Amino acid sequence: MVDTQLGSGGLGLSSSPAIQHPLEPLTAEELGAAVAILREKRQLSKHFRFVSVALHEPPKDVVLSFKEGEKVHREAFLKLLDNTDGAAYEAIVDLTADEVTSWKHLPGVQPSVMLDEFFECEQLLKRDEAFQAALAKRGITDIDMVMVDPWSAGYYGPEEEPTRRLVRALSWVRVGSPDDNGYAHPIEGVRAIVDLNRMEVVRIEDDGVIPLPPEPGNYSVEAVDKMRTDLKPVEITQPEGPSFTVRGHEVTWQKWRFRIGFTPREGLVLYTISYEDQGRIRPILYRAALAEMVVPYADPSPNQWRKNAFDVGEYGVGMLANALELGCDCLGEIHYFDAHMVDSRGNVVPMPNTICMHEEDFGLLWKHIDWRTNKTEVRRSRRLVISFIATVGNYEYGFYWYLYQDGTIQYEVKLTGIMSTGAVPPGVIPKYGKLVAPGLNAPNHQHIFNVRLDMMVDGLNNSVYEVHSESEPLGPENPHGNAFFAKATLLSHESEAQQVIDPSRLATGRSSILPSRTGWASRWGTSSFLARTRSLSRTPNQASCNVPALPANTSGSPRMRPQRTSRQETIQISTVVGTGYLPGQRTTGISRIPTWWSGIL
Repeated sequence: MVDTQLGSGGLGLSSSPAIQHPLEPLTAEELGAAVAILREKRQLSKHFRFVSVALHEPPKDVVLSFKEGEKVHREAFLKLLDNTDGAAYEAIVDLTADEVTSWKHLPGVQPSVMLDEFFECEQLLKRDEAFQAALAKRGITDIDMVMVDPWSAGYYGPEEEPTRRLVRALSWVRVGSPDDNGYAHPIEGVRAIVDLNRMEVVRIEDDGVIPLPPEPGNYSVEAVDKMRTDLKPVEITQPEGPSFTVRGHEVTWQKWRFRIGFTPREGLVLYTISYEDQGRIRPILYRAALAEMVVPYADPSPNQWRKNAFDVGEYGVGMLANALELGCDCLGEIHYFDAHMVDSRGNVVPMPNTICMHEEDFGLLWKHIDWRTNKTEVRRSRRLVISFIATVGNYEYGFYWYLYQDGTIQYEVKLTGIMSTGAVPPGVIPKYGKLVAPGLNAPNHQHIFNVRLDMMVDGLNNSVYEVHSESEPLGPENPHGNAFFAKATLLSHESEAQQVIDPSRLATGRSSILPSRTGWASRWGTSSFLARTRSLSRTPNQASCNVPALPANTSGSPRMRPQRTSRQETIQISTVVGTGYLPGQRTTGISRIPTWWSGIL
């Protein structure tokens, strides 16, 4: 039985002072208890694997009506795979009552690839004689130097049984040293189809030998040798400490208030984001997180054409999160949040320093010079950064939420790591990729991110308006041809958000706001949400400034923040979240604002 010494109900969470809020992530003890309860109540065999275990989030009304000090009812949501027959299951465990309240079989479904399966697949292939023979044809005999990346295979025809748990394993080899960068030496023309459920090799596909790219691609300080020496140190100090306050997983900073969560699938989650407006706490977002991302490759060659990874749903960026290090991943006065996960065998895995939070000086917030009196007023901008980094095979993704003093919420994804490479024959210039070294091809591909924002601006009954800048036709109202205006369109259904590019429209991006006569939007302008990806990270550089900070009694002035691009990989900008009243739908002075938005970024 699960230890029940803390109270009459299971773990005694209803009386545990450690659980301060219904949205607190599951503790290590709760995760272990969820696994133990499910194993006992369902009599699970050793063949059941735990794909993920996370908090089963309570309904909104429970969360929003919660008062500090009330008992917290705790539940866990589990995904499982039965290796005996490949069946997938979902379960809900009531941790307070030691009960399994839901157990569902999901026919025709494959859960995410588990991290344990990555290692098991690699070891399986290294022992496989057919795979070894394919490597030997290419002069590769030291099997310990081979790297295998299992890619989700998808389903492309009747020759592959759709119910099997298949991956398509691609391989690379380290040359000369165990620390060599194997991604510089792809083993082209060889693919292994592996059934992860049975952990067996279905077949080895061999299209013929293409020579290994000969040049090393090592990136360590020792390998690079000559580093820049003319860069002076930057010291980030806050002698009085950071300006934010942390209580459990609740954070307050510069009129912002929110909660932090973390799941195996999504990674970082922000809950119940609100902003203090002249003493009144106004809700903005109930939940914000990365929902999915897809990486389609554009090379039709045999090794590349089926690369089409859904890294969130198929692998789980939370499970692949890094332990962040001060001075390398994060710089300044840092507050770290730890996470706990469960591996496929049901063991609780501590993940220290998973989330990094710190403040950054962000340059100029506002400035004006009265050129008649020569008096200057300047406000510096500071932002709060909440981030985590995940390693998905060859790629690293940095996920960053920014909160600004002017009311802006920004989301940024930084792409780094190493390209997923392929090889081409000597002298060939690839059409569908970039030759980055002799014989080494970096195939063309895209990264498409989808963020789900569960809006709650001044309440749950919200609507989305999309605003375009449109030119006014020549006529009595526009005799000189210079006029343009903002046109608002209600998006009552997802299908209405579909667009066809119209070059006659002036807008190069789009924003979603609400027209209003009074309330937040009319007084503040437009609150904005920005999302972008960058290929280069930035180091904050703070210096003293003899100007006043943002006045303490200022609520901020949200407005559109222009998106800048330089040497950045920018996919798309979505400016989301408008504020104000819907015409004809005013209720006791409370605005009805956008409720939900999922943008392809």
